[in-house]
Amino acid sequence: MECTVSWTGNSGTRSGMGFIAETGSGHVVAMDGAPDAAKPENGGQNLAPRPMELLLAGTGGCTAYDVVLILKRGRHNVQGCSVKITSERATEDPKVFTKINMHFTVTGQGVPASAVERAIAMSHDKYCSASIMLGKTAEITTSFELVEA
Repeated sequence: MECTVSWTGNSGTRSGMGFIAETGSGHVVAMDGAPDAAKPENGGQNLAPRPMELLLAGTGGCTAYDVVLILKRGRHNVQGCSVKITSERATEDPKVFTKINMHFTVTGQGVPASAVERAIAMSHDKYCSASIMLGKTAEITTSFELVEA
């Protein structure tokens, strides 16, 4: 995999903290920092997600992908899956994630809770590279709910 991240600056003045990531698969993702009232030249303009938000989003995508795939392979009638991720970060630099909770909502017909629990465990123990990596610095907890379609 590869990715090129380029600083966009602000309207050609090269101030601001916006970046564009061009992925190896040909997609583009914008990133920006939070405004900094004390030092505006060091802050962003709040025009796109923060890089750390994208890290959480990518982790959510990775684990939700696994959960859906595992349930489908088990021939369960899964019709929807979302994961809400909440996190806490260290107060000192580097401000790594220290706690992450992933709450899954799985929608389907007759999907057993045991199958969802197993799919989540398999993702976090074996398949989801992103959550396994983040688990090196953060305590990761999971929960889920089933919605009958």
